[in-house]
Amino acid sequence: MNVTLAVKQYISKMIESSGPGMKVLLMDRETTSIVSVVYTQSEILQKEVYLFERIDSQNRDNMKHLKAICFLRPTKENVEHLIQELRRPKYSVYFIYFSNVISKSEIKALAEADEQEVVAEVQGRSWESSMLSRCTQGLTSVLLALKKCPMIRYQLSSDMSKRLAESVKQIITKEYELFDFRKTEVPPLLLILDRSDDAITPLLNQWTYQAMVHELLGLNNNRIDLSRVPGINKDLKEVVLSAENDEFYANNLYLNFGEIGTNIKNLMEDFQKKRPKGQQKLESISDMKAFVDNYPQFKKMSGTVSKHVTVVGELSRLVSERQLMEVSEVEQELACQNDHSNAQQSVRRLLQNPRLSELDAVRLVMLYALRYERHSNSILPALMDELSRRGVSERHRRMVKAVVEYGGKRVRGSDLITPTDAVAITKQFFKGLSGVENVYTQHQPLLHDTLDQLIKGRLKDSQFPYLGPSSLRDRPQDIIVFLIGGTMYEEALTVYNLNRSTPGVRIVLGGSSVHNTKR
Repeated sequence: MNVTLAVKQYISKMIESSGPGMKVLLMDRETTSIVSVVYTQSEILQKEVYLFERIDSQNRDNMKHLKAICFLRPTKENVEHLIQELRRPKYSVYFIYFSNVISKSEIKALAEADEQEVVAEVQGRSWESSMLSRCTQGLTSVLLALKKCPMIRYQLSSDMSKRLAESVKQIITKEYELFDFRKTEVPPLLLILDRSDDAITPLLNQWTYQAMVHELLGLNNNRIDLSRVPGINKDLKEVVLSAENDEFYANNLYLNFGEIGTNIKNLMEDFQKKRPKGQQKLESISDMKAFVDNYPQFKKMSGTVSKHVTVVGELSRLVSERQLMEVSEVEQELACQNDHSNAQQSVRRLLQNPRLSELDAVRLVMLYALRYERHSNSILPALMDELSRRGVSERHRRMVKAVVEYGGKRVRGSDLITPTDAVAITKQFFKGLSGVENVYTQHQPLLHDTLDQLIKGRLKDSQFPYLGPSSLRDRPQDIIVFLIGGTMYEEALTVYNLNRSTPGVRIVLGGSSVHNTKR
């Protein structure tokens, strides 16, 4: 199951259905992001798409020689923009695609606006404007793209999980013909979870390449803004990191920071060997042809080296400047160990370090507040006073209370901090005895245990009930996980490792956003 590939195939089908000839792709703000994630500009140019426009742009020229492929969300605004477009068409013919279901009344309004009969085709798939509808339509779009009609389980302790499960089920029932896919021996499973059950994972520093980039630099539609990096080359102020088009990134996105440093060194050495020699003689036509044939690959490799050296260099600078190795060691101690005396001493020591950033100081206190929420000797008031003395803003100080209200003991449905299950206690005991290979990556997100129990058939129906009377008798094979409140790249790593280590099981992870500490 590959969501990126499925979306790419849908967009390819849209373009190919319009036939040969020059085309313009007409999008809204969000479908522009979707297309940019799955297609590079050079790839889409090969499909005769020569112009990219926004449906809400007022400054588009009449170009009757172009076919228009409209890929839009059917919000009221987009439908209205499209009605105005069809009344005064700028292109020769329109192929209209929505990202999910569109109402019959809106189709009728579009038909009435098409007085010049320029619309060749209308197909619909979309998201509603409210958050519940947004998540519902996003999930059903993915299910349609993957051709899955799943059984649904949800987190009982979360009313939001149940409401989303019921909303998705309602769409599947209503649009049963769309979901009438070929039956498999073991039905696919949609598992809906709530971020509030694990508020610790989003507060931890990350040490794998993809996760570090998002945490420290921010990934937005595979793009990184490096414009604030000291002394940055103007060509590198914004770079793209896409596993689809960057072999080095694809091979390294789940490796830890130490391994990335070694692989960057190897990449540079390989580049040095393949670089065209300054004194290379071009004495014959064959020499020139060989150089021209090799130069595009050299140029591409040169860009890859420059990009990754810059990104890893900036990550190293930030790790050193913010003393993140020392900070991360205490974070891991708070998340994974149960030693209040050492924990409070470590947090106090770091809070007295003037080089500790405001964000890292607040994050440590938030972790302490979640970890030792009900400890009889809690020093949380003293830590809050220390934040005040450091000059931490009131807005950030209020976040400590807010995170406990969001993901504290009263809210959680799981035993995130102190497992009561005998098997979980035994596992924690032996983990403590055996030690860990890397003190910075001791933590495993709650999602790992949830999926492990699900795959082994031990996930309790009393905590994660099925929606409806049916239940799976066999081990699930295709699992779609959706996290209300957003997911993390640490959790993406967990899913990647489970997919590799569990033959016959395929897991796809999604959420309402992909978090880092700042957002």
